[in-house]
Amino acid sequence: MENTKPLLPGAELLNWTVILTAAACGMGALVLVVKRFSHQKVQNKILKARNRRAESLQRAVRAVSQYKDTHPGTDTPLILSLSLPELTKQLKQGSLSPEEVFYSYMEKALDVNKRLNCCTEVLLESFDQLKVVDSSKEGLLYGVPVSIKDNFGYKDHDSSCGLIGRLDQPASKDSVLVEVLKRQGAVPFVKTNVPQGLLNYDCSNPIYGQTLNPHNLQKTSGGSSGGEGALIGGGGSILGFGTDIGGSIRIPSSFCGICGIKPTSGRLSSQGISCGTPGQKSVLSAPGPMARDVDSLALCMQALLCDHMFSLDPTVPPMPFNLQVYQSSRPLRIGYYENDSYLQPSPSMLRGLREVKALLERAGHTLVPYFPPKITFAMQDLILKGVLADGAVTLLSNLKEGPVDPCLAPQVLPYYLPHSVKKLLSILLKPLYPRIAECIGATGGVGSVANLWKQHSSVEDYIQDTIAEWRRCEMDVLLCPMLGPAYNFLYCGKLTSVLSNTMLYNLLNFPTGVVPVSTVTAEDEEELKHYKGNFRDLWDKLFKWAVAGAEGLPVAVQCITLPWQDELCLRFMREVEELVKQNRK
Repeated sequence: MENTKPLLPGAELLNWTVILTAAACGMGALVLVVKRFSHQKVQNKILKARNRRAESLQRAVRAVSQYKDTHPGTDTPLILSLSLPELTKQLKQGSLSPEEVFYSYMEKALDVNKRLNCCTEVLLESFDQLKVVDSSKEGLLYGVPVSIKDNFGYKDHDSSCGLIGRLDQPASKDSVLVEVLKRQGAVPFVKTNVPQGLLNYDCSNPIYGQTLNPHNLQKTSGGSSGGEGALIGGGGSILGFGTDIGGSIRIPSSFCGICGIKPTSGRLSSQGISCGTPGQKSVLSAPGPMARDVDSLALCMQALLCDHMFSLDPTVPPMPFNLQVYQSSRPLRIGYYENDSYLQPSPSMLRGLREVKALLERAGHTLVPYFPPKITFAMQDLILKGVLADGAVTLLSNLKEGPVDPCLAPQVLPYYLPHSVKKLLSILLKPLYPRIAECIGATGGVGSVANLWKQHSSVEDYIQDTIAEWRRCEMDVLLCPMLGPAYNFLYCGKLTSVLSNTMLYNLLNFPTGVVPVSTVTAEDEEELKHYKGNFRDLWDKLFKWAVAGAEGLPVAVQCITLPWQDELCLRFMREVEELVKQNRK
């Protein structure tokens, strides 16, 4: 017995080792089971959403087929060719019925979606609304089918923002703008695609996939209102609605060759519209319309800026649309710049702006040089640090459930790094790539509430400095380049740096609109081969590759005014549009 006693501790240790090993294996197996279960749960949610979309599309196809069988005389090509003002006039006069218009656009939208993958679902309630739309015959948009971005609240439907975690959370009621649209006689009939989480200017997510450009299927539609841009640019909607926090209305409008306006934030109600980073106040988002021409945007704004919206959302200032300002023809004093020193414009962007400048001068307007103040400071310390003030915690938490889309992955990869690593990378990269280094450092956010207040104060100071410079130049409006042409796939997530010309005006909260003015030429493509960029860094090289191969694609410019002068912005946009049309003739 004495010989066995020393062995007992060893045997006991062996037993514990076996027990712990078994426990570890069990835990490992449990983790794998949980992961597999979680993965399966995610896949089931995605499949459910896709099936719901497929079913709504199939039901719409059947309804269109039945209508066509019983109404063979519908002149669909004529209906689709009308501008929004022309269409509303014929609907009011009774020469067209809401049914004819609705089914014509529904058929076209279904066809465009097959080609471009731009719709997330058909709003089947629209078929029922169509039956009672005559009760809104006095509305300015009576009988007009309209498309809405995925994040617009529509009762009993998801506003997923391309996020798996937000599926199966239907809205309890319509957003204010959807309510107002219905009161004005419009019929929301489809929801459209967005990038995952919205804070990206491509248009792809793990639920519904990639939306394509209507002019070139090898290019993106842009984003985040990319489904709207593609659907309207493809002819499947006459009027659509997006949101814009960094160019999300303007970029797809530019890429897809349509018009769009980001109004002053607060001019239209945002109640019931979802976003990716609720609570972020440094860089403001705004909902706005998108259409084929400027008059359509103006008519839409006139319809929305009504007593019904002011009553539903008392936080919106009760400012009806000023038709006199929009219809004014007085000569304008127009500021302009070609290069903000952050993004060197592509050759087609620059040519488009110079051609418009020449047309405006010939028309009797005065053009004066202007330069945005402290653009690098604005981009890095105010915009990037503002949007990611929490160190991207909110954005990353939205991505926890399910895979990150390939379009978004390169953008968010640095966000996952520890703050100390971001700081170290920023220091190491600064001698070689100062712009990239500063931006990596800025993704760490502001760090504290006290710093956030300082940041907000700096934003306010910057806005006042910009207004002072604007007034020093005695400008009515501003003309500047618009990002374009449409990108090749998988570049948007690598190039958040190029948004200086768009995000600046969200920071400033200046109304900004986009008008297509030209198309990319073979000469533009040849000149692009010699593009270097302002910083001659990796991002400048990526931008050159992103916009290559775009001959024939749309080119646009931006039209900008001071806050709350949305009607003047639209008037300036219309002036540009008309001069370009006259010049083509």
